Amino acid sequence: MDPRILRTRGALQRALLGLVRDRDLDDITVADIVERAGVTRSSFYLHYADKDGLLADALDAFAEAEGAELPALLELLGEPPQALEAYLRHFDQHAELYRRVLGDHGSAVAVARLSRRIEQLAFGALESTGTDAFPGVPIDVAAAGLAGTVVGVLRAWVARDPRPPVEECAEWLWQVLIGPGGAWESMAGARV
Repeated sequence: MDPRILRTRGALQRALLGLVRDRDLDDITVADIVERAGVTRSSFYLHYADKDGLLADALDAFAEAEGAELPALLELLGEPPQALEAYLRHFDQHAELYRRVLGDHGSAVAVARLSRRIEQLAFGALESTGTDAFPGVPIDVAAAGLAGTVVGVLRAWVARDPRPPVEECAEWLWQVLIGPGGAWESMAGARV
């Protein structure tokens, strides 16, 4: 990709992330973003249709740059894995940002993208193990339900004041994911 495109997109992403730390997304205009990024309004629209798409890209790039990746669900054996805690640490370190993004005045596009990523991981795990952890429920529906669960726990956690430690959120998320009675235990004889 052309370095100028990368530079402009990076400037727009950093500008919006900086603004959303201080204000709700609803209160941020394209004019605010381009002023902070030092680019023109037409440059904004060359790269993004709206600020929601920009925010979704910015959050992806931000998490990737920090090495915050969702653990594959197949790695989730026994206790909450360290990879899950590492991912949650990213949310913890940037809780105000995520509180605004996942909150009532946040971005449906950014939440949908996060949910879709989690759903793809869940679908892959369910499909590759051939589990029947959710009898009668199509795999795509079960994966969507798991993704909604993860996003819901993240939203509730970052909204808490004071916010409990990462390890406690990992345990909550773990308990909600394995379900009452350990629904995942049927996966090849292991708790996933």
